[in-house]
Amino acid sequence: MNNQKENVEGKVVVITGASSGLGEATARMLSELGATVVLGARRFDRLQKLADEINHKGGKAHAVQTDVTDAKQVQHLVDEAVKRFGRIDVILNNAGLMPQSPLEKLRIEDWDKMIDVNIKGVLYGIAAALPSMKEQKSGQIINVSSVAGHVVSPGSAVYSATKYAVRVLTEGLRQEVKPYNIRAAIISPGAVQSELPASSTDEETAKKMEAFYKEYAIPADSFARAVVFAISQPEEVDVNEIIFRPTKQQM
Repeated sequence: MNNQKENVEGKVVVITGASSGLGEATARMLSELGATVVLGARRFDRLQKLADEINHKGGKAHAVQTDVTDAKQVQHLVDEAVKRFGRIDVILNNAGLMPQSPLEKLRIEDWDKMIDVNIKGVLYGIAAALPSMKEQKSGQIINVSSVAGHVVSPGSAVYSATKYAVRVLTEGLRQEVKPYNIRAAIISPGAVQSELPASSTDEETAKKMEAFYKEYAIPADSFARAVVFAISQPEEVDVNEIIFRPTKQQM
């Protein structure tokens, strides 16, 4: 833990989807290790409450209301980090939606939402952070995929496609940013406690997801530890992909 703190302490980390679940847990853990966290999410009341709690405990946190489907808002989030703290060391593109359903249900609106948040939101995060990181000649971009980006199951086709896209984009990014000393990582969690299952609009699928998560889901700090592991490596070490599941989750 001491080595982790040494490499995390003082870093400025931007986190999208930070108002709950994986993002919230990661913000808390990074703050405890001495990082400055700049938090983005749509629900500003929850976001500000989290920032206030972190600051009250002696950490450094700043909340910025952010809808990741709007490129200008994501740019504003990153600009606020640079303006207030002088740099951006890490961006965690964590915001995501998972309204799963069989393709035959034709829930096109859900498909559009997943594409907008899960793919475009990640791209907007990359676009916002990359210029500053190139100028610094340092930085780390961590994108959140999913075990569903590796394994497809009935009802998960569109969600899996968006998460596979995140893997592809991150691998392409990794290769392209080598001249700028920038690191790129994908984290693919399995069933981890979050609000993701609640985003399903298909009643039958929602019941299955609820039962699955009730049986298998592990705490959100499991994800936070994976993020900390990636960030805490020495600058010459580029952790590119972390896949983890609950021990008893088969798929």
